[in-house]
Amino acid sequence: MTRLLPFIRPYWKRAAWALIMMALIVITDLAVPRLLQQLVDVGIAQRDLARIVQTAAIMIGAALAGALLAVGNTALSVRVAQNFATDLRSALYRKVQSLSFGDLDHLQTGQLLVLLTSDIAAVQQIVQFSMRVLVRAPLLIAGSMLLMVMTSPRLGAIMLLVLFLTLGVIAVFAGTARPLFEKVQGKLDALNNVLQENLAGVRVVKAFVRTDYENERFGQANGELANQTIEVLQFMAVLLPTMTVFVNLGSVAVVWFGGQQAIAGQMTVGQIMAFANYLGAILFPVIFLGNMVALFSSAEASAQRILEVMVTVPEVQNRPGAQALSKVRGRVAFEDVCFSYSHDCNEPALEHLSLVVEPGQNVAILGATGSGKTTLMDLIPRFYDVTQGRLTLDGVDVRDVALESLRSHIGMAMQETVLFRGTVRDNIAYGRPDASDEEVVAAAKAAEAHEFIESLPDGYATMVGERGATLSGGQKQRIAIARALLVQPRILILDDSTSSVDVQTEARIRAALQGLMRGRTTFIIAQRISTVLHADKIVVLDRGRIVAQGKHEELMASSQVYREIYDSQLGDRGVLHD
Repeated sequence: MTRLLPFIRPYWKRAAWALIMMALIVITDLAVPRLLQQLVDVGIAQRDLARIVQTAAIMIGAALAGALLAVGNTALSVRVAQNFATDLRSALYRKVQSLSFGDLDHLQTGQLLVLLTSDIAAVQQIVQFSMRVLVRAPLLIAGSMLLMVMTSPRLGAIMLLVLFLTLGVIAVFAGTARPLFEKVQGKLDALNNVLQENLAGVRVVKAFVRTDYENERFGQANGELANQTIEVLQFMAVLLPTMTVFVNLGSVAVVWFGGQQAIAGQMTVGQIMAFANYLGAILFPVIFLGNMVALFSSAEASAQRILEVMVTVPEVQNRPGAQALSKVRGRVAFEDVCFSYSHDCNEPALEHLSLVVEPGQNVAILGATGSGKTTLMDLIPRFYDVTQGRLTLDGVDVRDVALESLRSHIGMAMQETVLFRGTVRDNIAYGRPDASDEEVVAAAKAAEAHEFIESLPDGYATMVGERGATLSGGQKQRIAIARALLVQPRILILDDSTSSVDVQTEARIRAALQGLMRGRTTFIIAQRISTVLHADKIVVLDRGRIVAQGKHEELMASSQVYREIYDSQLGDRGVLHD
């Protein structure tokens, strides 16, 4: 928790005033028993009505002052805690955005959702309580113990021993509870992952009549969360009775020894009443601290999970002195590249791969599923860094180029089409929000998207449903192509971006792209060989290696793998099989 304190620093003045107010509240609370002692021993014992009225008035004033201070403390602590949570949530979100694909491969969506919601909420609650009751409790305990010792050293020493025993029990429970709460948060992550997958794939679930299976899967995750939570709460349920035993022993000691001293004339009735009030003042915060062990342990577990992400060093980041690219020609060279998701080229996804693409060339990437096509393209914008070898752009190692500058020259239509909530125009202009309407329409026309967009209820102003649910797969792909074209990149990557459109539409898109690709280095990953017949260079991948490259005619004469792909899709006349 202490490592998150810098997020409170901007609000330290409000936090300081909240703590000052809480200290004043404790002083008023501690003053009341002492005033009660004077009321009994002086006012009542001596039948001094004026002293009784004066003392009662002071007690009422102290209570009112404490109430006003409590209101001010609450208002300030709420503001500090909310601002702390807002800043922490924003920082965590920015951190997630800065992580590379390799880092995100290890983080599940459900876990990130829990971190940004319930984990931060748990930490926020502790921050708020810390400026209120968690500060009040130790101050009240310390002040009460001091005044108890001053009132009766013998009874004070007995209560001090009881207090240390009770706090020791709390500490033991807190240390044991934290790992248990970490397990609870892990089960919550698993539940959120199941929920997120189910909601994202609800159409698939219904299409394959797997509702019962998904209900069972959710029920299992939900049950595991419940069982883990029950285990923790059952463990914590022992704490309060254990504390009550110690507190009751203390009360018995006060009555027994205090009664003996009162009978012997060593304590007054007022002192015993004051002592009993201080005992009550200790009793409430001690019980409260015991009840807070569960909340504090949960917050500690949440803070640890947050810090694990916050301190993560992105695998891909700017090197010291990384340069911005002023003018890009578009020459891309893979120099004996090896890449492995595990950072160990003993099991590489790409192996000893060398490829040179000259500026303005149109290069097609073919290969079976899992051959490494998308992985190869992910290296160009540095979604991942090569494990061995070099990847250069215009002769400069891409690791020496500032990430923002590198990616600003690359346009991508990815294999998985992702649209965001907003209008169709917003999605096309996602990479260039300042683009004019004419530029957006031109990009849509080039992607063969303009016609269907115009047929939508509000045209380019039509709202896109969540993840583009209101559009077909082919429509989403065409919007993604338009989005990539609008940024006017020097390097264009189309990763299987026409797989969901029909052959006729694909042909029109291909024809429209011919002019737009001129002067741009273009990489096209395609399943249909008809898409790549006229590419300047066709690269065939197999198990992470380049097994052939060249033009169509050259590969038909030299590559058996390419001929097999061609024959499986095209007949002797070059017509697609049904």
